[in-house]
Amino acid sequence: MTLQKPAITPDRPFFSSGPCAKRPGWSLANLENAQLGRSHRSKPGKARLKDAIDKTRKVLGVPDEYLIGIVPASDTGAVEMAMWSLLGERPVSVLAWESFGEGWVTDAVKQLKIDPVVLRADYGEIPDLAQVDPSHDIVFTWNGTTSGVRVPGADWIRADREGLTICDATSAAFAQDLDWPKLDVVTYSWQKVMGGEAAHGMLILGPRAVDRLESYTPPWPLPKIFRLTKGGKLNASIFEGATINTPSMLCVEDYIDALDWAESLGGLSALQARANANLAALENWVARTEWVDFLCADEAIRSNTSVTLKITDSRVAAMSADAQRAFVKQMEKHLEVEKAAFDIGGYRDAPPGLRIWCGATVETRDVENLTPWLDWAFETALAAE
Repeated sequence: MTLQKPAITPDRPFFSSGPCAKRPGWSLANLENAQLGRSHRSKPGKARLKDAIDKTRKVLGVPDEYLIGIVPASDTGAVEMAMWSLLGERPVSVLAWESFGEGWVTDAVKQLKIDPVVLRADYGEIPDLAQVDPSHDIVFTWNGTTSGVRVPGADWIRADREGLTICDATSAAFAQDLDWPKLDVVTYSWQKVMGGEAAHGMLILGPRAVDRLESYTPPWPLPKIFRLTKGGKLNASIFEGATINTPSMLCVEDYIDALDWAESLGGLSALQARANANLAALENWVARTEWVDFLCADEAIRSNTSVTLKITDSRVAAMSADAQRAFVKQMEKHLEVEKAAFDIGGYRDAPPGLRIWCGATVETRDVENLTPWLDWAFETALAAE
């Protein structure tokens, strides 16, 4: 017998892990200052791009000595720009405990062919960070978007390291504390915690990364959109609003709107508090629910943004992986029909289960109102088996 449908649906049933929910109160009307029909290299166009950079520094707490640039191709473009431009000078270690980390492994092994040391862990876990060699350049995700696992801070990164740290922080930035002195390169995309639009990435370079760029030339060809230097010197204009290719000024305005909203809340600490409250709402539900548990069992490394869940009920756990995925899809279908939740299936390469975005643009009451619907969808899908 299925449960009775809950009486209340989330006001905003948007729990996708990217693109993520827009900020509360968002409207196209808020973007009326967008420099549409103008060149991004015009004076007002460059001013809006520079405004986006300056507001990023303020909200995210980026140190003054770090450079912030807007780059093409989302977080993927930003990470690959850093890898292609910086790696090859010394040995490299790549950490992988989910799909995107594995993507950086593939880039290092098959594309750059630099024979890195690869430290892996299964979904829901994290590699032994004590094995990281401080003489190596290190490529890692701060928060595994597809596994729901984040690093437990940056104590494992030595202050006197010889290598550079390249950190993919796309689902961590604005929701988790980034230890800037331990990070030489940080990347993220607008469409995660800030709920912006896709296709634009952020590349943040510390002084050690700039030194590498100006003292080392990689042995492989660099596509135009990856080139950060001119004549052996950093192309500083990139970090003042002169983007390498044409950005969407509408998307730029949307990102600025999200940053203004963040400031109105109280800045970074307020964004983090919202994500933490959303995770807590799910933790309270999981604690009283028998059929589900977190994929990441260790609270110290559990994400507060891309929260992953596994179905532990014996009837579902006994199914094949394909059958479990089909079961989750049935749950998703029921929830979508009722407009209770959209896009909460686990990532295609992850173990079968649910993934619920809990970043700062999501309201805690919507997470709380989602949980009875999850129970209902589970019982409804089970009754159909």
